[in-house]
Amino acid sequence: MGVSAMRRKGLHRAIAFLAAAGLIASACGGGGDSTSEPADSPAEETTSEPAEEPAAEEPAVEAGDEAEGDVDTEVVEDDTVQVSYGGSISVGLEAEVTGLRPWEDNCSSPCYNMMVAVYDKLVEQDVTGAYAPYLAESFSSNDDYTVWTVTLRSGVTFHNGVALTAQSIVDMFPIQQAGAASAGVVASSGLTSVEATGDLEVTYTLSAPKAIFPSYLARAPLGMVFEAGAAAADPDGFSMAPVGTGPFVIESRDLDNKTVFVRNADYWGSDPDGNQLPYLDSISFLPIPDEGTRLDALLSGTVDAMQTLRQGTIRDARDARDGGAAIELLESQGNNVGGGMFNMAIAPFDDLRVRQGLISLNSQEQVIEALGGTGISLPGTQWFSADSPWWSQKVAEAWPKFNFDAGVEKLNEYINDAARSDGKAVGESIDVELSCPPDPTLIAAMQVLQQTLEATELVNVTMTNYDQQTHINNALGMDNGFQGVHSMHCWRWSSEDDPTAGILAFLSEPTNFPNWTGEYADEAKALAAESGATDDFATRKALFEEIMMIIVDQLPIWYSGHTATAIGTSPAVHGLNGWHVPSGDLGIGFPSAEGRWSEVFISG
Repeated sequence: MGVSAMRRKGLHRAIAFLAAAGLIASACGGGGDSTSEPADSPAEETTSEPAEEPAAEEPAVEAGDEAEGDVDTEVVEDDTVQVSYGGSISVGLEAEVTGLRPWEDNCSSPCYNMMVAVYDKLVEQDVTGAYAPYLAESFSSNDDYTVWTVTLRSGVTFHNGVALTAQSIVDMFPIQQAGAASAGVVASSGLTSVEATGDLEVTYTLSAPKAIFPSYLARAPLGMVFEAGAAAADPDGFSMAPVGTGPFVIESRDLDNKTVFVRNADYWGSDPDGNQLPYLDSISFLPIPDEGTRLDALLSGTVDAMQTLRQGTIRDARDARDGGAAIELLESQGNNVGGGMFNMAIAPFDDLRVRQGLISLNSQEQVIEALGGTGISLPGTQWFSADSPWWSQKVAEAWPKFNFDAGVEKLNEYINDAARSDGKAVGESIDVELSCPPDPTLIAAMQVLQQTLEATELVNVTMTNYDQQTHINNALGMDNGFQGVHSMHCWRWSSEDDPTAGILAFLSEPTNFPNWTGEYADEAKALAAESGATDDFATRKALFEEIMMIIVDQLPIWYSGHTATAIGTSPAVHGLNGWHVPSGDLGIGFPSAEGRWSEVFISG
């Protein structure tokens, strides 16, 4: 897709959402779903030589810049193949999903692929990015966006036979208020009460205006509908035997091996022609953490589909496809951006000079090369990609560029300060732990940063890596008062969701991963709250720019490059690129390699 087309698409998405916010959105059709997650990665080893010291800063990324090979696969109707029922597919995921409870288990791309098979969301995004009713039949707000009314679809049952009613949503709320994943989202959304105001009518009351409240109903913590009775009766067991209203029902779960879902014969959903969904008899999800092994599994036919958030894997898959391999690639970049975060609750990262110095020593181009993303991903300067309507030239120009001498100068200021916060003697080097999951390309990217930091002779670097779930838990600090068990921790930021919800989550416990507090964090949080209280595009864009500028000023996080993501499939697998919301409009597709499986079918 060309630059201008991508920019038009992004603007169309923003305008479509703003037109829909606060209005009644109804669906027709017959009966018959930056949070942030670990950073990006890709292939190849980096060199062993220290990073070069440039004489001048790298230029800012210009609006509309596009990496060679940066491709967003267009979301289109697939009318070339006759839809058929039956058959089974297997999907390779980058990690095991240790929990399937929307309120309790923090969800990343592998998790969403599995959860959306068993749970429906109240709201989904359509192809324009607008929020459309899904399990909800309609939603509307009062004039100041403090009360939202959702009407549910009739005739829907949970997998255990319990009927979906407004009381089902009410019964979910106490569980969501206490959930490890959902409690912070409840707080950041301002949600204070959920009431059944009719058999199928739910009223959500907020503590402050929130024009973007439907966006909260499009993600797992608040939007995925589960059977509260079963969840309350056995919350631990629910993770192994989840009960939703979704297109598939769990059949078996063998952790670290395979989870199998079978067709929900009583599913409420249908395609635009009135055919009952889903089409498949079953779908299996297999955790295959190694990127090369997962791609090989697709190429060999061991799996029928696989997801990846690694540029190097996408490059290898493109090469295989162009070399004659029978695979299809559905690619998306969007606003997801890789990089990392500092734990600002511990020394020396509590000192701005240290963060300034370390970020000045981050050579984005070299890191992207180590990730295998050269020619695929652009350096990041903010939560938004250059083709996003929220993107800011001002922020791009302000983001600190790689400058070895400037980095050394800032670190020396701290190291030679007798009042330095880490308690070390004047002149002693600082200690840094660089941590990332054990993907080879992530390790290579961290080695690039390690080499540059150590070349200053001012930083002692320890490299650690943990499996993805441990990596996430370390960021959360669930056993450490939610203070995070990390130092410099690779991570990913942002998504195609409305920015307000993601920013508020980033600034709220337990997903305030950098432990960023104080007046600047409070100011950013207030601006984010203000951005959610209006549907005026220009006002919101200006507020997001202010927030991104505060991040530039305080540097709780750093960026590498924008995250290319893809779902690779066998040519016989169809429907991931053309699923629909109940109105009959196309859905958003597969951002962040999150598939929707209800309209997937096998040809031939």
